[in-house]
Amino acid sequence: MDKETLFAISLFPYLGFLWFLTKSKLVPRLALIGFYVLLVFVVVTIPAGIYAKVHYGEELANVDWLHGSAESFLTLTNVLVVLGFRNALKRAEADASKAQG
Repeated sequence: MDKETLFAISLFPYLGFLWFLTKSKLVPRLALIGFYVLLVFVVVTIPAGIYAKVHYGEELANVDWLHGSAESFLTLTNVLVVLGFRNALKRAEADASKAQG
């Protein structure tokens, strides 16, 4: 199986993951948004890879400005997920300290 096929197939479990996270209502909203932004990364990466191949004759990873631009969406995903869970932990700590005191 080639990497493009594997990549396409991997989207289905991720969409299921997002569906379950959304339905559970247990994930902090900002973190959930971050997980959805990963789909933006995927949507941006595919045309960026095609552009790199057509215009530069290279893989996306070998065209620094294009690769870095696409990867910025992955960075945004990570930041949103971390901040979402960090805020939820701070809120839980504050609620616990109010309950104690």
